[in-house]
Amino acid sequence: VQLVESGGGSVQTGGSLRLSCAASGLTVSTYCMAWFRQAPGKEREGVAGIYSDDGSTTYGDSVRGRFTISRDNAKNTLDLQMNSLKTEDTAVYYCTTMSLWGQGTQVTVS
Repeated sequence: VQLVESGGGSVQTGGSLRLSCAASGLTVSTYCMAWFRQAPGKEREGVAGIYSDDGSTTYGDSVRGRFTISRDNAKNTLDLQMNSLKTEDTAVYYCTTMSLWGQGTQVTVS
């Protein structure tokens, strides 16, 4: 059972990236899942979450209106569309079921 993030990279301020988290050994639609991030010298913070029952979503104040969390049930992935990126979005991004974590993917905005 594992989660593997991809899609990170370097982008200019105002740009976009789409992160994807591929799940194996579990079905993403049956779990409440979330994206967290951790910037250097800072604590890990929640970015966005999606509930298993009705697919409702929640966002951190700093990303609301810019980021969108979604599930692709056919691909069994959890995705994060990030638009209007800011330098303060620079961090390692992790997907999680809250008991299982991926290894993270680096996002750098400059």
